[in-house]
Amino acid sequence: MGTLTYDSTLSADFDDRLLAHLQIVIGAKLRRHEAFYFSWKDDASIGNGRTVIWLHPTIPISFKFFGSRPPAINRAWIDELMLLANMPAGLHLIPEPTTSTEEDE
Repeated sequence: MGTLTYDSTLSADFDDRLLAHLQIVIGAKLRRHEAFYFSWKDDASIGNGRTVIWLHPTIPISFKFFGSRPPAINRAWIDELMLLANMPAGLHLIPEPTTSTEEDE
C-alpha cells in the first residue's frame, strides 16, 4: 500500500499499482496547470464515507510507494482515468480494464 499525501494535511492509502496510475494522470493534469476534483470511497476503518479533494497545481502532493519497483503501466487504464479527470465530476477510481497494453515505466 502506498500513500497519497495532499497539502500535508490529508493522507490516503492506495495499492501501489493504482497509485502509480494516479500519479501519471494527476501529474499530467497538474503539469498543464489544470485543477480538478479527485474522489474515492473511504475504507470502512475510517467511516466508510467518501472523500473529495480539489487538486490544484499550487497545492503540494506526494506519492509514497511501499514497493521499490515501479509496476507495469496499463495504457488503457491511464486513458480511462484521464477521461474521468477531464469530466466535471472529476477523477474517481475505476477497476483496471482486463484488456491492456502494458508498458514498463
